[in-house]
Amino acid sequence: MIFTDDTASALGFVAALADTIPEASESRADELATQAELVALLDHWGYSGRRDGDDAELAEVRDTRDRLRVIWRMSRDDLVDAVNGILVEANAVPRLVRHDDLDWHIHAVSLEAPLAERILVEAAMALSDVVRADQVDRLRECGADDCTGLYVDLSKNGSRRYCSVRCGNRMAVRAYRARAAED
Repeated sequence: MIFTDDTASALGFVAALADTIPEASESRADELATQAELVALLDHWGYSGRRDGDDAELAEVRDTRDRLRVIWRMSRDDLVDAVNGILVEANAVPRLVRHDDLDWHIHAVSLEAPLAERILVEAAMALSDVVRADQVDRLRECGADDCTGLYVDLSKNGSRRYCSVRCGNRMAVRAYRARAAED
């Protein structure tokens, strides 16, 4: 196991959130354009806590998505500065909590804090584990030439190259066709 379950889940959520942009989404459309899409994403990932359900919250989460896409690609030292900045901005105070079906894990802001703030702080906490484990290279961008999807490589040997099976299959077909055209 590279990361604890809550860290792996938080990183998975960040990648899923980041991949709602048109250039990375399966539909090639913005998959975070409506409140319903935000609710579906949060529900899918079991995101608890306050939800205002208004346009301001949606806009804040979309801004958070863009910020996290930039942070995901940072070097280890730059990532440290970004994580520390988020934690300072939010006055984050880590504490152990147990709720819903989850065992003890760390939260650093109240469940009543604004959604975008909670997303940023949870991401920062997970990214701090990535830095401490010296596994920043596990935060990746899809290797497909027509996709900007982000993912966390949780494979044992760190060999994953694509954000999804869809991208891996598409690139394999392209490579096959290129080899066949050479013959």
